[in-house]
Amino acid sequence: MDVEDEENMSSSSTDVKENCGMDGAPPKDGSAPGPGEGAPLSNGGGGGAGRKRALDESSNGHSKFRLKKRRRAPGPALPKNALMQLNEIKPGLQYTLLSQTGPVHAPLFVMSVEVNGQVFEGSGPTKKKAKLHAAEKALRSFVQFPNASEAHLAMGRSLSANADFTSDQADFPDALFNGFETPDRPDMPFYLGANGDDSFSSSGDLSLAASPMPASLAQLPLPVPPPFPPPSGKNPVMILNELRPGLKYDFLSESGESHAKNFVLSVVVDGQFFEGSGRSKKLAKARAAQSALATVFNLRLDQTPSRQPVPSEGLQLHSPQVLADAVARLVLEKFGDLTDNFAAPHARRKVLAGIVMTTGTDVKDAKVISVSTGTKCINGEYMSDRGLALNDCHAEIISRRSLLRFLYTQLELYLNSKDDQKRSIFEKSERGGFKLKENVRFHLYISTSPCGDARIFSPHEPVLEEPADRHPNRKARGQLRTKIESGEGTIPVRSNASIQTWDGVLQGERLLTMSCSDKMARWNVVGVQGSLLSVFVEPIYFSSIILGSLYHGDHLSRAMYQRISNIEDLPALYTLNKPLLSGISNAEARQPGKAPNFSVNWTVGDSAIEVINATTGKDELGRASRLCSLQLTALQDH
Repeated sequence: MDVEDEENMSSSSTDVKENCGMDGAPPKDGSAPGPGEGAPLSNGGGGGAGRKRALDESSNGHSKFRLKKRRRAPGPALPKNALMQLNEIKPGLQYTLLSQTGPVHAPLFVMSVEVNGQVFEGSGPTKKKAKLHAAEKALRSFVQFPNASEAHLAMGRSLSANADFTSDQADFPDALFNGFETPDRPDMPFYLGANGDDSFSSSGDLSLAASPMPASLAQLPLPVPPPFPPPSGKNPVMILNELRPGLKYDFLSESGESHAKNFVLSVVVDGQFFEGSGRSKKLAKARAAQSALATVFNLRLDQTPSRQPVPSEGLQLHSPQVLADAVARLVLEKFGDLTDNFAAPHARRKVLAGIVMTTGTDVKDAKVISVSTGTKCINGEYMSDRGLALNDCHAEIISRRSLLRFLYTQLELYLNSKDDQKRSIFEKSERGGFKLKENVRFHLYISTSPCGDARIFSPHEPVLEEPADRHPNRKARGQLRTKIESGEGTIPVRSNASIQTWDGVLQGERLLTMSCSDKMARWNVVGVQGSLLSVFVEPIYFSSIILGSLYHGDHLSRAMYQRISNIEDLPALYTLNKPLLSGISNAEARQPGKAPNFSVNWTVGDSAIEVINATTGKDELGRASRLCSLQLTALQDH
């Protein structure tokens, strides 16, 4: 066999492989196809390869090639609704509009259809819903059971001695025809106990009959849809409108920086007030509807495991998601007010943190205590042995130091006079000293997960298909980590690391600063009041820790308290605090660009923000910060 024959055979085999998908399989015996079997033609009409055979020739000499058909993605067939089912049984039916009543914002349509000489009527907030109800009633006339006992079981009845089996009254429960709709998951809380009595009632087409669904119907072999988005493909606003038609959404506020606007809308459902925030009014409206669905109807649309709030122990004064969204909005609004609606030069930031205080069950009465920004630590050569510099300018650390200033002023307020005692958040403790008044709670907000163990394993927002933690037992989980001097990020603490000394740092040894995750874990044991205030007040713990982005419940809970859950023999009044952990409905957008080298802080009562150089721990003029250790000690002495 010469070289030319080998090339022709190679080319022919290549063409056979290319045509397998559209011209059928090649001959099994490996022989070259004949002229009528798709043999390749050369450009010159010879035996060379390089062009597929024309499938047929038209009268004008042009070749026509068969186009490759796209394969449909495999998947279960979608269930058909009542309209589609009825149209297949009785095609060409005509639906007639009988009437339209109600106000403009909440109309009620009545449609009718004639089937087998019988007229069936249906009503709904739209013509489509009314037609659907009419079709459902028409379909009932086609439903038959092998015997009367099965019919009564399907209707949730028990047989009696004088039952009339000849009755043709169409009184089957509405739940019977839910099989024509896209089914919800059988274990969703939407079905059971939505009104507290194992029933679900509404004025929309999603209502179920008061009687429980028969077991035989609940086991229909219908495909199980994913929990989010809703099985019907409807957004929260559409679902809520079907359950409670005619709701009105009110625009409350607009805040945020120009590239990250935040809108707030509200809606009242069954006398309860719900708010939603988002980057657009449409998204804010959907968030408000989603909150109402979760609270009023126990219908939770977002089932991503890692995005679910981790509840705190003890009495819950607020709905977790409502509280989280309210705290985040208050901190963002206060920061906007302090920076001329984010137009000031020092509004630029990577991380924003703040502390909000609540004194009751209504989050409307919440008060912003502190606001801060920052992502860097001091350079070792600028440390002060007199407490004049801030060593750690990460936003959450600065907010906690601002909280200390507030606690000192409140303690001083209590000691001033009896009239001021009522305005103070402190009261006398029966054990001596002072304690917080009942229902006073502090909530920490951070725009992203704290550096260290909580952040290193959650670099992205969680998704539905992603497991909570792929490798929960790896040794890297729960490690102590330190911040990088004059930089960002953290590194693990080595077990053989030498003890850090003052003169060693001044001589050039790398400064080790605890990561924010490790400091916050410490706060959950010893409290946030610090060693100086511990002399006077009982331990104070955060009631909730709320993240604006990169919230992963499993990673955050491990970093905050689970990795130290075996701690025991704590002194009296001290405990392992397990606060509420939650993200917000509308995760904050990532702040692009390089992190600024400054940190700002504000405490309630201050007239303006203070700007600190994170490298030196002092302001631009070299003056000590109002949050430095020297200033806090002076407050105690005062």
